[in-house]
Amino acid sequence: MFTGLIREMAQVKSFAKNRLVLKAKHPAKLGDSIAINGTCLSVVSIESDGFTVELSPETLSHVATEKFNGNVHIEPAMMMGDRFEGHIVQGHIDTIGTISTISDNGNSYDVIIDVDPQFIPLIPPKGSITIDGVSLTVNEVLKNAFRLTIIPITMRETLFGSYKKGTRVNIETDVFARYMRHILTTSSQKELSWNDVEHIQSLY
Repeated sequence: MFTGLIREMAQVKSFAKNRLVLKAKHPAKLGDSIAINGTCLSVVSIESDGFTVELSPETLSHVATEKFNGNVHIEPAMMMGDRFEGHIVQGHIDTIGTISTISDNGNSYDVIIDVDPQFIPLIPPKGSITIDGVSLTVNEVLKNAFRLTIIPITMRETLFGSYKKGTRVNIETDVFARYMRHILTTSSQKELSWNDVEHIQSLY
């Protein structure tokens, strides 16, 4: 499990076939789970200045592999007793989104990310979402997109500062939204909207 708070910007040394070699300060151990741009991967080799992780064919088909270049976000898995910040992140990428707009508001940036409409029910307004491993809050949900507000420190300390229109990003929706939708849709004859969910909650 992760929190969506980036602990280090690691440097990609090489990415070939299914192996990603990173230069990093984090003292990884063989078998550790580490989120790379939000994707939970296992350490398969320790290098003198970093570590290597391996990607399965399933993972390769679901993440923005072109981002395994230059710098990447890394977050080691939480340990028992760690302070919990951000939100509950599994490191399981649901889909890839595309940045359509970045607007500078002076003291923040509005970022609109296009996404396949089938994932919109998993993105509730004011809910949590993980973009390339970064824990963020959804400010607005549109028909086939959603809006985030990024503060300057996040722009400076993460890859968001290098993103532009057309950049593809890994998206992990909120785990509770994902589980709730699965439970409700498999036990109901129709797909429930968030208004339906709120109505059900108001009955208890």
